[in-house]
Amino acid sequence: MSESSAETVADVVASAAAASAAGAAGSWRRATGIAGAALGVLAAGAAAGVAVERMTVGRGMRRKARLALDAAGPYGTLRGTPGKAYADDGTELYYEVDEAEPDPGPDVSPRRRRLFGRKAPAPVTVVFCHGYCLSQDSWHFQRAALRGVVRSVYWDQRSHGRSGRGVAQTRDREPVTIDQLGRDLKAVLDAAVPAGPVVLVGHSMGGMTVMALAAQYPELIRDRVVAAAFVGSSSGRLGEVNFGLPVAGVNAVRRVLPGVLRALGRQAELVEKGRRATADLFAGIIKRYSFAGREVDPSVERFAERMIESTPIDVVAEFYPAFADHDKTEALRCFRDVPVLVLAGVQDLVTPSEHSEAIAGLLPDAELVLVPDAGHLVMLEHPEQVTDRLADLLTRAGAVPAGATVSGYGTTSSTGSAPGR
Repeated sequence: MSESSAETVADVVASAAAASAAGAAGSWRRATGIAGAALGVLAAGAAAGVAVERMTVGRGMRRKARLALDAAGPYGTLRGTPGKAYADDGTELYYEVDEAEPDPGPDVSPRRRRLFGRKAPAPVTVVFCHGYCLSQDSWHFQRAALRGVVRSVYWDQRSHGRSGRGVAQTRDREPVTIDQLGRDLKAVLDAAVPAGPVVLVGHSMGGMTVMALAAQYPELIRDRVVAAAFVGSSSGRLGEVNFGLPVAGVNAVRRVLPGVLRALGRQAELVEKGRRATADLFAGIIKRYSFAGREVDPSVERFAERMIESTPIDVVAEFYPAFADHDKTEALRCFRDVPVLVLAGVQDLVTPSEHSEAIAGLLPDAELVLVPDAGHLVMLEHPEQVTDRLADLLTRAGAVPAGATVSGYGTTSSTGSAPGR
């Protein structure tokens, strides 16, 4: 992106902040559409807007295409046995469990054989933690591959997906913290996995949640966690991320962003209307900050867009400040004695791959995998690589037989076919 484009975006955000400060209803309504689009970047995990090239396809045609993709896409349709956990403030946390199939003996399914060979896995539970403004459905491809192979738990973070709005936030007006998310994960473990070995997998904010769990419950990591994976995550210093903007642009955005966030959080209903009115711009922003390649299936792009659209703007604004305070470098020490996978997209603009390299640097025995031509939603953009590495991690942790092999099972390229549901 050019510096002039970045400065233009900064001006847009500044204008929205000025409009909110002025308090004029007309100015606010004009600004909310633009501000809502700028906040769409936050919904993709970024902290600033991005200039999007002018669309050449008619709005009506794009709307019909979105409806067709919504109707045809299988993504996010996998469901398991539902359950509820309750956080320490009473927030209802929704999770689903996919149980492992009984040992089939010689009649091993092709999927199980591709992932782990012919033997049945050991009794271990893999717990998947999703990222900011996403939901448990962001693990669709990994869930499709592991379904029935190992016991897995997928949960929605507070105020995301099917979980309830944070009670401490709505009732007591307390800010969201990454430490709170760590305690939420502990509540989910207590309810869904009260005993037995655990593998923790976290993407972006989900990885930070895992680190927060370790910081507060190191004995749990020592006694029960047999492996961990951090996908596109960070242990701290997120305030230094430039999101692909030049210094001048990102500094300008950071000056006005706190005021914009506060204003948008207070005007959630109006902002949501503006967000819908700028859906095409919003889709371009999501693509820019979620994916790096050009061959991503449009239905996968739309799937990511739907997840992010479903996160209310006030939740987007509510969670964002927590990242500035996130620093769990010391907590990573808890994972030194277990197999760890650290994986990131080389072109991730949200949590740059340098952050994953820093995590791996603190865990010398960790496997570091940097996926070329991949952005922040690497598990959707290159699902086969993420699943392959997760299967290898389970093997190294002793959760599945050694010597197992993994082969490709699907693709998200526009010329390939999606895996079975």
